[in-house]
Amino acid sequence: MLSKPKSRKVASLLALSGVVIPVCGLHKFYLGQPFWGVMYLLLCWTPIPRIASAIEGVWYLLQSQDQFDLNFNLGIESTVSSSENSSAAIDPAKVGEIADALRQLDSLRQEGLVSEYEFEQKRRQLLDLIA
Repeated sequence: MLSKPKSRKVASLLALSGVVIPVCGLHKFYLGQPFWGVMYLLLCWTPIPRIASAIEGVWYLLQSQDQFDLNFNLGIESTVSSSENSSAAIDPAKVGEIADALRQLDSLRQEGLVSEYEFEQKRRQLLDLIA
């Protein structure tokens, strides 16, 4: 995994360029989702990936940087956030909120609404917020 965080603007630019140029799905490769990148390339002769790229490009632009980082920069901290985390103590309220989120995520896993893989990814993300 690359240690450099992914840029929301670059991802949206690549997604929106997939609407115009014949090669679509480049944003999926950039975001570390090669399976979906290949699927976009295989279906590029249909309008499906172009429509999906347009929707995703707008979605990336509308997301806040924190939401984008939570979705696509797993385990990668920017230099600003790492310096803030080292200087600040862990807020007990934040730990409680994360514990509640973990319980809620576990209940979704037990109900079968979230796969084991998705559960483990989100669990690691939440625990990384504490550490």
